[in-house]
Amino acid sequence: MTAFPVRLVVVDDHALFRRGLIGLINDLPGLQVVGEAGNGREALQVIQQEKPDVVLLDVNMPDMDGIQTVDQIRRMNLAVRVLMLTISEEEEDLLSAIRLGADGYLLKNIEPEDLRKAILRVAQGDGALSPEVTGIVLRALAQQGEIKSQPLLSDRELEVLDCLAAGQTTSQIAAHLFISENTVKTHVRHILEKLEASNRTEAVSKGLQLGLIHKRE
Repeated sequence: MTAFPVRLVVVDDHALFRRGLIGLINDLPGLQVVGEAGNGREALQVIQQEKPDVVLLDVNMPDMDGIQTVDQIRRMNLAVRVLMLTISEEEEDLLSAIRLGADGYLLKNIEPEDLRKAILRVAQGDGALSPEVTGIVLRALAQQGEIKSQPLLSDRELEVLDCLAAGQTTSQIAAHLFISENTVKTHVRHILEKLEASNRTEAVSKGLQLGLIHKRE
């Protein structure tokens, strides 16, 4: 259970916005700003010193930007939740931040009460996304699922692998499948690369383990 008030560090290179945000947060129930920084390098020092529950982190900053800062926070195993607060709706920024370990991604047009709720959710171990960027994350997950669902080997590569399992030579495979020996060699090379095998025997072994081919009686 998170202790209250939730202690925050605010990181943004625009001093006027940062000061205004700090004043706003300190007026919200259950929240308290314990430190601030104008770039990622300063932020790492403040986080280590103040040990906040949550850091509010802008993306675009000089010296060390928000994406690099998330990476450093996780590499240093700093026990802090990271909530990006930015104007950037760029897919690359959003997905990079999340992949590197950000716990949430909010846009600066967020309403104060929604910001408070998001901070509390993140402090308690949940995630938070602005509605405007949720679709980007869902599309990325869908594309990742499509990639994973694609077959590891093509139909022709499976045929070649089955022939390898039968102990056939390159010339025998070529004759059996009515293709040239050079084409067989190309397929074998692709099979070894995709299965991360060093030779044909290992490829057959991995093919059996993955259920791509079946053991012959």
